[in-house]
Amino acid sequence: MLSHKLLWSAVLGACACVPLKAYSWGERAHSLIDSTAINALPDDGPTYLKKQVSLIADSASVPDSWRAASEPFSKMAEDPNHGWFREQSAFLKTIPRSRVAFILALYREHERLEALGSPEAKRMNVRWAGTLPYAVVEGYEHLVADMRAIREAQAAGHNPSALQTDTAFIVAWMGHYVADGSQPLHVTIHHDGWVGPNPHHYTRDHNVHGRFESDYVEMINLTERDLQQHLAPLGHQSGDVFDLVLAYLAQSHRDVETVYALDQSGALKDPQNKAARHLVYERTAAAAAMLRDLVYRAWRESALPPETSAQPDPADPESPGYDSASGTVPAARSPSLPPSVRPSPAG
Repeated sequence: MLSHKLLWSAVLGACACVPLKAYSWGERAHSLIDSTAINALPDDGPTYLKKQVSLIADSASVPDSWRAASEPFSKMAEDPNHGWFREQSAFLKTIPRSRVAFILALYREHERLEALGSPEAKRMNVRWAGTLPYAVVEGYEHLVADMRAIREAQAAGHNPSALQTDTAFIVAWMGHYVADGSQPLHVTIHHDGWVGPNPHHYTRDHNVHGRFESDYVEMINLTERDLQQHLAPLGHQSGDVFDLVLAYLAQSHRDVETVYALDQSGALKDPQNKAARHLVYERTAAAAAMLRDLVYRAWRESALPPETSAQPDPADPESPGYDSASGTVPAARSPSLPPSVRPSPAG
């Protein structure tokens, strides 16, 4: 069997031969978001990832290659992870703390709309609502688990290099969704041209998506320095991670009409336009900051013992709060990280 490092190198080599379709931020922005995040990690964080920064940045767009029609099972499972079309879940008072419960809620709404004969039923489903926040938080928990294993290996005197490469892969995977979530057209039903009532006469051209996230990014020659100059201070170290991700996506959604207004004014054809440049800088820097914060927080959380004793078995039908439709208890809230928890550098 190939080692983790050789296996991932083979994947990257294959991807280098086949151009990736631009489903989200183009390859330049995805790569810069990842490298900026990793290079900005604090010294008491998982600094070993800085040695893997090229691997992480070079593989930042790989999750898009899992969405080709030539791999239909992969595409069906992966497509929803790249979007969060907030208007589709507006009927929910709260977003379920379970991917499966969310999908079931969408299905129930689909059935209701279908019974009314509403054409909206066709897109009231997981593909057209998206599961991006679940993909981010699931990736975050994978990262915590692997980082905990790294600590255990180090404590036992074992070489953690394979696990460190695994975490680099997870950072790139999770980072892709984090980056997608900062792009306003990934968090709206108006992702590929304005749909429905259009009082401001925004374009309905599907190509508006690429004009913003790929064409304009290339036109202004976006660099890591651009992101660094707009990078927010370290944050997101308290509160529930799922709630923080939802708030992050809500912030992106506020700029949906900004993208359309810029396109309408011709700003996305002008590399000197200050407003268009600022939006690209602000949104890509927001993704880099969020990814940095989640990676650092995952390292800190991995220093804590897993909080299992005080939590019910999520798969036990007798556990309090068990949902028989989804087969699990909704996810518990994130553990608190006391200010005194300052792990030593990962080396």
